[in-house]
Amino acid sequence: MSVHASAPTAPASAPASVYETAVIRYLAAWNADAASLATAVAAAWTEDGSYTDPLAAVTGHEGIAAVIAAAHERFPGFEFRGTGAVDGHHDTVRFGWELVSTADGSAPVAGFDVAVLAEDGRIRSVLGFLDRVPATA
Repeated sequence: MSVHASAPTAPASAPASVYETAVIRYLAAWNADAASLATAVAAAWTEDGSYTDPLAAVTGHEGIAAVIAAAHERFPGFEFRGTGAVDGHHDTVRFGWELVSTADGSAPVAGFDVAVLAEDGRIRSVLGFLDRVPATA
């Protein structure tokens, strides 16, 4: 997977919102290579941050990094990209994403996440929802 993070952002003349910044860091963590994964997870999540989706429920940087590494193993040559607008209020942000092949542009997995942010803008918790997943063999 590449280290490319793609997410909707504010126009170049305007600074990114705290919500957009959190999503950019989140996608960067999901797209980080093995050498930079721990650093990217620490930049995106608080130390006691959590990630929950239909396939995983983990807490802490090591658990989150393990879930991301497993996604890399299952989908080599894919990257996560933001879709649609980033929407937030108070300490909560929601956003769509898809997992895209860098070879052919196919996107077999897509979903949306809702994250609660800490005061420093990092993620305290993520609840992930899978809208499109490949059929299992």
